Amino acid sequence: MTTDSEQVPLLRPARHEEVYKRFSPAKKRVIVAIASLTGLLPRTFVPSIPQIAKELNSTGAVVSLAVSLSVFAASLGALLGASYSSFYGRKPVYLIATPLLFLGSLGVASAQTIPQLMVWRFIQAIGASPGLAVGAGVIGDIYKLEERGQAMGIFFSAKLLGPALAPLAGGLAAHYFSWRLMQLGLGIAGLVMFFCILLFFPETYHPGERGVEKADPASLPSWRPILINPLQPLCLLRSPNLLAVTIARFTALITDYVLLTPLAYTIGARYGITNEALIGACFLPAGLGNMIGAPLAGRMSDQLVIRYQKARGGVWYPEDRLRATILGALFFVPLSVLFSGLLTEYIPGRVGLVLNLICLFMNGIGVDFVLSPSAVYVVDVMHSRSAEAMAANNGFRSIIMSIAIAFILPMVEKYGVAVTNTIAATLSWIGFGFLWMTIAYGARLRAMVDVGFSTSEDN
Repeated sequence: MTTDSEQVPLLRPARHEEVYKRFSPAKKRVIVAIASLTGLLPRTFVPSIPQIAKELNSTGAVVSLAVSLSVFAASLGALLGASYSSFYGRKPVYLIATPLLFLGSLGVASAQTIPQLMVWRFIQAIGASPGLAVGAGVIGDIYKLEERGQAMGIFFSAKLLGPALAPLAGGLAAHYFSWRLMQLGLGIAGLVMFFCILLFFPETYHPGERGVEKADPASLPSWRPILINPLQPLCLLRSPNLLAVTIARFTALITDYVLLTPLAYTIGARYGITNEALIGACFLPAGLGNMIGAPLAGRMSDQLVIRYQKARGGVWYPEDRLRATILGALFFVPLSVLFSGLLTEYIPGRVGLVLNLICLFMNGIGVDFVLSPSAVYVVDVMHSRSAEAMAANNGFRSIIMSIAIAFILPMVEKYGVAVTNTIAATLSWIGFGFLWMTIAYGARLRAMVDVGFSTSEDN
């Protein structure tokens, strides 16, 4: 996949690295750990859907709309958080978001009707939303180009520890106590995060680069924050490169939701699993795959950047990092979701269940082989606006995802799991096509629409 466009010297070797020496390696690890704590929200809700539906006199399909709504809320919150983090800094955004997570979780825990559940779930998701976009910006703030892939992989791995364990914890709470207990626990976690950020998290934005530091003090309002259009980062998707990567990330991640969102009604129903704790345990292989895949893919992407940069005599071609996505996008992601659908449809008993769990594990690895290097790529090429670029990427993807998720369970019920999973696999292969195009023609695509791509001095 080498083309003449790869020989165009887009950027020169970095000359300024002092900004990345502000924090010691130990302090950087603390910063990454705190940023990763914001990943506790996802999927604590999913194993409890049948119990919530029963308690609130509704159906699983209706309650699963709360998952869709939370994805939409997370995308909106990420756009807001990223925009304000570029102006005021990373820390203030976290300090505002975590109390919302606390209040939203208490609201979900006390909801008595479906409308109440939806409203509080929306607020809860807004509070958790800065996790990925602002967190990716934090990684870009403190790690230089050649270290960023591994650091982002560790961030993704640590951030995914919560989602890996949360379904099991949520399932245990739902089966032996109540689904409300887990939501209350999330509220307490949000409060703990607030104090951790307040006391131990420094401002990571590069000195003198925040919007508030560049603005004329006389132009700033004295009693309120400035007003920022949260949709402005979406303009970055005018770039074919960023749009192609966004589409590829969506097609990979949708397979994860196709496998896990209706799990109680697919694998659970097929193999007679009704215990919420056991349903939650079925999420563990995917979470374990996420945790293993993220650092592996991140480290591989760093090695590819260094190797190809050396081969070109020091010239950096950003799309080299995307080569680390090929294994996941072409093989692991589509084949795992395809085989899981066929296994669930046609292979009964313990053999079918075990093979399905293996598919979930391979999907977890594959999804992060796509998500981790592509996230670092976005930070690389849009370093000065990394949080905004990640928010645009995740926001646009999540808006589509929030619509798609609402159709997953109805599709499974109407057409069957094999058909639904086959469609998801086909979409993921289309996503691979977008990645291949970006790798092969990256320089040409960047030249079409320049949205302020970074130089090596920025990285």
